[in-house]
Amino acid sequence: MEKIQLNKVLPNVFRGRALTGSDIWENDVCFEKGKFYLIEANSGTGKSSLCSFLYGYRNDYQGNIMFDNEDIARYPIAQWVELRKQHLALLWQELRLFPELTAWENVQIKNQMTKFQTDLQIAQWFDLLGIGDKRDALIGRMSYGQQQRVALIRTLCQPADFIFADEPISHLDEQNSQLMADLLTQEAKRQGAAVIATSIGKRLELKYDTTFKL
Repeated sequence: MEKIQLNKVLPNVFRGRALTGSDIWENDVCFEKGKFYLIEANSGTGKSSLCSFLYGYRNDYQGNIMFDNEDIARYPIAQWVELRKQHLALLWQELRLFPELTAWENVQIKNQMTKFQTDLQIAQWFDLLGIGDKRDALIGRMSYGQQQRVALIRTLCQPADFIFADEPISHLDEQNSQLMADLLTQEAKRQGAAVIATSIGKRLELKYDTTFKL
């Protein structure tokens, strides 16, 4: 997939409201593979909704979202399954990890489906992000910042043309935030993927090509 286009998209919940200052809602926007984008937003302006729309998780919007000039509203479930396995990766704001499983098991759930990363690579990422000693810890007993690092590793266990990161460092200190940024940059560039990151104040420090206000 080479590009994502938004044509006059607006969440249904915002219908009838007077919106001003948004670069995204009710505008024409294009995201291109290989570029880095930051979406800065205030709380309640729809940044998580935007990620859900682009991931095909929700469709409660007006306007059109196009993947390579095809309207995603027409996609059947089987096509979405394939897109999420091969083209779209999402680091959810709420992480969506399984608290009863270990950190390693949470990552392997995805990697066993995709066969995309080696166990050695995953182990090296755990060490790089300072959670190598937490591989066998239950996610439910780890701090939120540690969980965010596990969630990033899981996100990178698949091929992707577009990687969505919804407030990925909200609970991390500066050092760990930079480690996350470096890892995401390295893997995105290796795959030639675009990164679309959101922020309500604490932003992931990447070399962004474009910054949008939501």
